[in-house]
Amino acid sequence: MAPAVPLVAVAHGSRDPRAAATVEALMDTVRLALPGLPVRAAYLDHAAPTLAGALSGLAEAVVLPLLLTEAYHSRVDIPGALAEVAARQPRLRVHRGTTLGPHPLLIDALERRLAEAGVAAGDPRTAVVLLSAGSSDHRANATVAGIARQWAARRGWWSVSAAYASAAAPAPGDEVRRLLAAGAPRVVVAPYLLAPGYFADKTRAAALAAGAEVVADVLGAAPEVADVLLERYGQALRADERSATA
Repeated sequence: MAPAVPLVAVAHGSRDPRAAATVEALMDTVRLALPGLPVRAAYLDHAAPTLAGALSGLAEAVVLPLLLTEAYHSRVDIPGALAEVAARQPRLRVHRGTTLGPHPLLIDALERRLAEAGVAAGDPRTAVVLLSAGSSDHRANATVAGIARQWAARRGWWSVSAAYASAAAPAPGDEVRRLLAAGAPRVVVAPYLLAPGYFADKTRAAALAAGAEVVADVLGAAPEVADVLLERYGQALRADERSATA
């Protein structure tokens, strides 16, 4: 069998060392799920290696944004970094994949994290705040709101609504207070975030201060996230195969 095309997952990066540690734990989960697949992480900022560094020495790679929504980093930063790599490594063949979300398995991962915090999936007395980092790109925020609607339709929660850590409204604390004022028996927060860091810490404190009963952990190295990453890997390869034979 031909050796597998290496997977290079590109995360945003953070000054908080817990973020890179979480990304590396996710890479380990992917390696366990598909032994023999070469897997590397890269970062756009604040951590090493860069995308150029991770691609160095490779003849071919699948590059996947380790991001939950399509926004500036996936639309501008990653293509820009790949263009710079292509100028230095013109023979490198890159299969570029899509962002992790939206995907139904990510809702499974959110429910996993809530269950770990003691919240049963679909509890009709529980209002869920789906917390995203937020983006200046309104399309990304609309995607998160759409995920909240899908999750509400899938389960019997009291409600599911979106909140944003930055760049968009409502803020998580405001949404928790709104739900409690509207009569929600209890409110919990499900972070739609891949890794711990500034946003996760800040919004946890704000949500708890506003009256949230539970703030679940970030998605991190949940097996569902690894499964989505591998699905995006296969899709990227198949898309280029179809293009080559079209």
